[in-house]
Amino acid sequence: MSESATENVSRSLLSVSVRRAWVTGRFFLVYGTGISLLLGVLLAHFSGPSFASSYPLFVPIFGVVGSMGGLTVFTSDRTKGVLEYLIAYGYSPRRLFANVLLTTLVLVSIVVGIGVSVSLGVYFAAGHTATSALTIGVGVYAVPMAFACAAFAATVGVYWTALSSPRAGINSPVGLIPFIGILPALVTLFVIVAITLSGPLSTTTLLLILGSATGLVAIFVIVLLASMGRLLRRERLLSPA
Repeated sequence: MSESATENVSRSLLSVSVRRAWVTGRFFLVYGTGISLLLGVLLAHFSGPSFASSYPLFVPIFGVVGSMGGLTVFTSDRTKGVLEYLIAYGYSPRRLFANVLLTTLVLVSIVVGIGVSVSLGVYFAAGHTATSALTIGVGVYAVPMAFACAAFAATVGVYWTALSSPRAGINSPVGLIPFIGILPALVTLFVIVAITLSGPLSTTTLLLILGSATGLVAIFVIVLLASMGRLLRRERLLSPA
C-alpha cells in the first residue's frame, strides 16, 4: 500500500467506524436515546424539583447502552479478520483500541446530548430553575460519568474480545458488557438511595459521592489503558478462525 493510501486509511478509519457503528449498533443507540428522552421528559414534566436529583443518576446507564455499536464493530472485525488486515498495514493494538474508544465516545455523545438537552429544556420550560443539586448532578456526575462508564465498557469489552477464543454464541462480550458498563452507575444509585433513606442528603455529601464515583471509574479506565500495551499483543487481535 502506498504512503498516500495509508494516510487516507488513517484519516478515514474513525469516520468509517462511526458510520458502521451507527448502522450495526442502531438498536442500542435508538434504545438508549429513546429511553433517556422518555424518562427525562416524564420526570421533568411531572416530578418537578425531584428531577434534579433523580434524572442525572440514570443518564450514564442510557449512555452505556447507546454506545455499544463501537464494541460491536470491533468484535465483528476481529472475528472476520479485519483487524488482522489493519495490523498488517501498521496499525498497533493501542491505535485500534483508540479507534474503538473514540467511536464509543461519539455514540455516547449523541445519547447524552439529545437526552440531557431535551430533558433540561422541558424542565426549564415548565418553570423550574437551576439548583445546586441539578448543577452537580448534571455537570459533576451525569455527563462525565456517562463518558467514563462508556469508556469502561469499551475497555473491558476489548480485553474480553482479545483475550477470549470465541465460539459461536458463547464468548461474544456484546451481550453482557452493557451490564458491566452500567454497574458503577447502579452502585452509585443504590448508595444515594440508601443514604437518602437514612436522612436528607446535603449538597456537600452529594458532591463527594458523585465526584468520587466518577473519579474511581476514570482511574480504573486509565489503569486498563496503561496495561494495554503489555497485555494486548498483536496476536491477540488476529482472527480466531
